[in-house]
Amino acid sequence: MSVSQPRVALLVTCLVDLYRPSVGFAAIRLLEQAGCLVEVPPTQTCCGQPAFNAGDRATARDLARSIVDAFAGYDYVVAPSGSCAGMVGHHLPTLFEDDPQYRARAEAIAARTHELVSFLRDVMGVTKVDARFDGVVTYHDSCAGLREMGVKAQPRALLAGVEGLTLAEMADPEICCGFGGTFCVKYPDISTRMVTDKCRDIAATGAGTLLAGDMGCLLNMAGRLKREGSAVQVRHVAEVLAGMTRDVSPIGE
Repeated sequence: MSVSQPRVALLVTCLVDLYRPSVGFAAIRLLEQAGCLVEVPPTQTCCGQPAFNAGDRATARDLARSIVDAFAGYDYVVAPSGSCAGMVGHHLPTLFEDDPQYRARAEAIAARTHELVSFLRDVMGVTKVDARFDGVVTYHDSCAGLREMGVKAQPRALLAGVEGLTLAEMADPEICCGFGGTFCVKYPDISTRMVTDKCRDIAATGAGTLLAGDMGCLLNMAGRLKREGSAVQVRHVAEVLAGMTRDVSPIGE
């Protein structure tokens, strides 16, 4: 191991763990290729975002304590999700306003937390990945990744280096897909209209594959596309960048 090799903790995220473990393995492959020593803290829990967004501060605080304890001591915390990275990087410290010790620890972790693709590009300086994907793809900018973590140009820059891949942009790639965590449960009619509009924009690109960096968005859009009988395949961007698409079926299939 190189002396300068950064020690990175992978925040797997609940949806990746339960629905799409291949994204976690893709993240590990990309991080190791970038020169990182990757560890997956076994005691990690949910980041607490669903409880936080629902106003259940007690549960969110308990989960936040677990995150702080599990991820202490690493050079970086990286998540293949803009929303989970946003929770840890921006909101975790606010749960410890009356606990200076834990707040300081949470702030230290927040400062070292990154979304996967932005970490590869902005921190590790990755400019090219060793991957091939034959086909036209379109990319959805998730709300939290875009607005909380500043993820926009980074995935497009790395996708530009994937052999055989052509990116066809949606007219409005930044518009919400309607998932929004608990939003889709609280306001199902509005959420359905939003994802239906998003699927229309996806179809208009003529792309055969939809990519994004958040599993919540991907599951939501994949479900709607399948119900509409669309042939568009759905994948996490990490799977394409890691060259793992031949071994893993598209999301929802």
